[in-house]
This record gives sequence, C-alpha cells and structure tokens, in this order.
Amino acid sequence: MAKIAIVTDTGCDIPEPLRRQYGIQTVPLEVRFGTQAYLEGELTLEDFWAKVQAGGRPGTSQPAVGRFEQAFAGWIQQGYDVLCMTITSKHSGTFNSAHTASLSFPGHVTVYDTESLSLAQTYQLIAAAKAAAEGLELPQVLQRVKSVRDRTHLYIGLDTVEFLKAGGRADAIMPILERAVRVLNIKPTLTLAEGQLKFLGVDRSHERSVRRILDEIAKHAPAEALFVLHTRLWDEAPKVARELSARLNFPLEQVMIGEAGPVLSCHAGPGVMAAAIVTKG
Repeated sequence: MAKIAIVTDTGCDIPEPLRRQYGIQTVPLEVRFGTQAYLEGELTLEDFWAKVQAGGRPGTSQPAVGRFEQAFAGWIQQGYDVLCMTITSKHSGTFNSAHTASLSFPGHVTVYDTESLSLAQTYQLIAAAKAAAEGLELPQVLQRVKSVRDRTHLYIGLDTVEFLKAGGRADAIMPILERAVRVLNIKPTLTLAEGQLKFLGVDRSHERSVRRILDEIAKHAPAEALFVLHTRLWDEAPKVARELSARLNFPLEQVMIGEAGPVLSCHAGPGVMAAAIVTKG
C-alpha cells in the first residue's frame, strides 16, 4: 500500500494550524511589485496592503518548476507517492508548472486541478489528506476529492475590477465588467464554475451584492461545509458567517472564515466579500 503525500500551492490560503495538522506541503506562488519579488509567506498581508496603499501595483507568478521538483523529491525519497493539488488551471499556470515537474518522477506524482481557490481549495486538500490517512489507494482518494469539487459552489462580490483587470487573469469577462462598472457604477458578482470565473450579476451596492451571494448559497443547501472569504472586511465577515449559519441551519463554529492572501488579493483588490458551500453529499 503506497503512502500518499499531499502537496499544493499557496493559492489555497490554508491556515497554518490546518496545514500542520494534515501534513500538507505548500509551494509558494510569487508576488511582485515592480522589480521586487516575494515568495508568498515572505510578505505579510499588512506589508502587502501597505505597499498597495503606497501606490504599488502588484502582480503574481506561478511557482517555478524547480520548486515543485524539490517538494516532490523530498516526499518520494521518504517512500511516498505525491498527489499535487493546484489552484484552478483556468486562471493560473501553476498546474502546468507542477505537471512539468512531475515528469521527472514518472509513476510517483499525480497532478490534480482543484478548479478552485482559497478555502474552497483547502477543503479539497483536507478531504484528500483524510482519505490518504485512512489508507485509501490513489484512485479512491481522487474519487473522494472529485466529489467535493463537483459539490462546491463559490461566489465572489467585487468592490472594484481594477485589480482583476491588471492581473490579466479574467480577460474573457472584463469587457462586460468594465462596461457595467463604468456606466452604472455598480458592484459585480462572479461565480467560479468548472474553474472558470464567470459573470453572475450586478447590484447597486455592496450590501445587495452580499445579499445575492447569500441567496445563491442558500440554493445549494443543505451544506456539508461553508466558507466566508474576504479582503480587508474583518468586521463584516463574521456577520456574513452568522447569517449563513442561520439561513442554512449550520453550526456557526464550523463556518470557516478567512482573508485572501497576497497572491489572490493581487487580483481581487480590497473590499471583496465571497462565500462558498460544499453541498452535502
């Protein structure tokens, strides 16, 4: 029976206690301000936003192939096979970097596209780690995480589209987003479907956008898991969690709340409120 190690990228925003608990290794993406480059983890959120407020224009890069090779080699030398679970390949080249690295270890590394990001990606990682700890073989581990992926629904309310535009990762939907925001001064809401950001609707205010997100989440009840994600909205996020908990009759203490890390914040900008549900299987 092969031992399976779980490797991922920092686009998952996994809290450090969970990362340690499940033995998940993260390979850092890169944040850039002009000629200055930082591995995610080297730059705190506070430092990141201070640079943005000072006029810095952030960008990101996927991990170099060599970083994945180094991570894979460490586990394989210990007798493990590796399941590498990446941020959605539709908006990042991370999957391709990991796949290229895997070619150096034929038969020992499987690269899997979570088609997700942030805490919704983290939940798939935890499902994989639990399945591996139970002694399941790789096909059964993949079956379990694909089930989670298929039952995950993520909705994102933006306060601005400038960061998304500058990042160049959502060019397919930018014309309609820019037109709506410029002409109508409204707040766009997106969904992540099969790993692709898609336009869901627009609202006249942040509050109405959040209401739309809550209504969409409620359509997928009952919940196996709920997540509230944000950028710079620490006071509001717990309130959204409480409302989700009440509407879906879900334990409040089990709603996971998290702020997007520097890499995702590069594309989201400040003032984002998002929520995700894993529908009960």
